[in-house]
Amino acid sequence: MTRPQATAPVVIVGAGPVGLLLACELGSAEVPVVIVERLAEPMTESRASQLTTLTAELLHKRGFGELLDAAAHEPRAHFGGMGFDLSGLDSPFAGNWKVPQYKTEAVLAARAEQLGVILLRSHELTEIAEHDDYVVCGIRTPAGELRVQAQYVVGCDGANSTVRRLCRFPVSAKTATKELLRADVTGIQIRDRRFERLEAGFAVASTRDGVTRVMVHAAGQGVTERTGPPDFEEVVRLWRKVTGEDISGGTAIWLDAFDNALGQADSYRRGRVLLAGDAAHWHMPIGGQALNVGLHDAVNLGWKLAETVHGRAAPGLLDSYHGERHTVAKRVLDHVAAQELVLIGGPEFEPLRTVLGELTGLDQVRAHFAGVASNLNEQYGTADAPSPRFTRR
Repeated sequence: MTRPQATAPVVIVGAGPVGLLLACELGSAEVPVVIVERLAEPMTESRASQLTTLTAELLHKRGFGELLDAAAHEPRAHFGGMGFDLSGLDSPFAGNWKVPQYKTEAVLAARAEQLGVILLRSHELTEIAEHDDYVVCGIRTPAGELRVQAQYVVGCDGANSTVRRLCRFPVSAKTATKELLRADVTGIQIRDRRFERLEAGFAVASTRDGVTRVMVHAAGQGVTERTGPPDFEEVVRLWRKVTGEDISGGTAIWLDAFDNALGQADSYRRGRVLLAGDAAHWHMPIGGQALNVGLHDAVNLGWKLAETVHGRAAPGLLDSYHGERHTVAKRVLDHVAAQELVLIGGPEFEPLRTVLGELTGLDQVRAHFAGVASNLNEQYGTADAPSPRFTRR
């Protein structure tokens, strides 16, 4: 690499919710931050729209109450499509909070700007050179190549993380075998469907403020190689095949395809490079956990990285980020994999659904699932070998 043209204590790659919240955490701790973002403009799609109880608590504590005030409150959650109530949780924010992702990003970005965070859009990370005392990032910009030297780099750049790839983080992963399509559609009137298993596949539909989100999987259908989102015609065709309903008269304002690929980085830290959010762990968006676990990564990492940059960290503090958050995400991956089987698995899983239905009728089981869905029972270590901070709360 050529000589660096700029320096920053921390470079964050990715200006999604996880990267922005991490930037806010660091900025609040007076750590200068540069965010490198490939996209030229903020995204305008609803995407991940569910904030859990713990996330709501954390955001409120950080002064993001206006985001929660504008959210739609949902007092229920589910495990594999089997619903249960969240209203009895020990929290003033019991339940799930529905906020389009673009709104969450906008609020976080505004705070980051107030804190002096530098956000470089249309900038794409292309190279990382790791040294004992610093990291140099090679970045492609509209004006040419840029070299930025940082004390630490954090990849918050999604499941297909460039940071993870360039730094060759080992991963444990399962390749995709099934695909689901989803779309936000205006101009249609269809009944709500809550995790319906049908003979031809699986379907979900929910309407809020004139926008209907549909999600569909056709039984026996594999994964399609894609370079972009599906066409609305494909969603229409699959929806008709599975449900018998015609949504062709609507207008799609967002289209997406996702699969059941699942994985986790074996370590969240490699020297001066770290991973957070979907860059560290990725799975099907069942139960809205991906966004929330990523935001919790940012909260856990933020103060530890700030203390390290300021030279005040106790030995091993930064390494505890992996030790604590890897365990939490592994548990989420197990729950998501189990829910995938009962949601879109074949008829051989019907006995399992029956047994789970019986179990969720028990108060103790419902309370356990409510703690998992809300993230309130996140714990570090185990009951036999707890970490110094056994539970977040």
